Amino acid sequence: MLRVDSGPIRRRRAARLEVGKWNLVRFFRFWASCTRNCSQPIAMYRDIPEELRRLIEPVVEDADLELVDVTLRRGRPPWLLRIIVDTTVGDGRVPVDLCARVSREIETQLDAEDAIESAYRLEVSSPGLDRTLAREKDFRAAQGSEVSLETRRPLDGRRRFRGKLLAFEGGSARMLVDGEAFDVPFSEVAKAKAIYQFSPADFSGKDSSGKQSA
Repeated sequence: MLRVDSGPIRRRRAARLEVGKWNLVRFFRFWASCTRNCSQPIAMYRDIPEELRRLIEPVVEDADLELVDVTLRRGRPPWLLRIIVDTTVGDGRVPVDLCARVSREIETQLDAEDAIESAYRLEVSSPGLDRTLAREKDFRAAQGSEVSLETRRPLDGRRRFRGKLLAFEGGSARMLVDGEAFDVPFSEVAKAKAIYQFSPADFSGKDSSGKQSA
């Protein structure tokens, strides 16, 4: 996983005092949305509050990337705003300098809108080995892989499933869990990730092309 950490960002009080009435209205709408949706990690793209997505996603798309996931952890300052981005082909190969550029531009956008009423730390990263599955396209790309997911409410008496993702069709994930098939509607998924399967090549000192790494 490539990650760029901005370090704590202190809010500029003088800038806040100059925010106009319209910006304050938008801020409090955002604050209310975050109170409902951001106190716990956001694990699905669809659950990102619209006001937050409106500020972040255009910056990500301008860099020819896709927004995968956003987490805002509140509590004692600094809060943590973690953003996961990916390439348009979904291979996770986002250069670190591009993560850094996107981080700076998102910070500028959030600061201009005075969107987060606290000191906060901003992290922009690419998906890690255990990839977050936040969108339907992520599930389709993970077909055949081992995945772990949690549902919003119990299905067949359970909320946690881990096993092979056999297929994703018609908005539903078909999983093989302990030898038993389960169909989990995408609308019921609260969070999910693909489990990276290590192979002998991971420990051989060779890169993905089979060449010996330096």
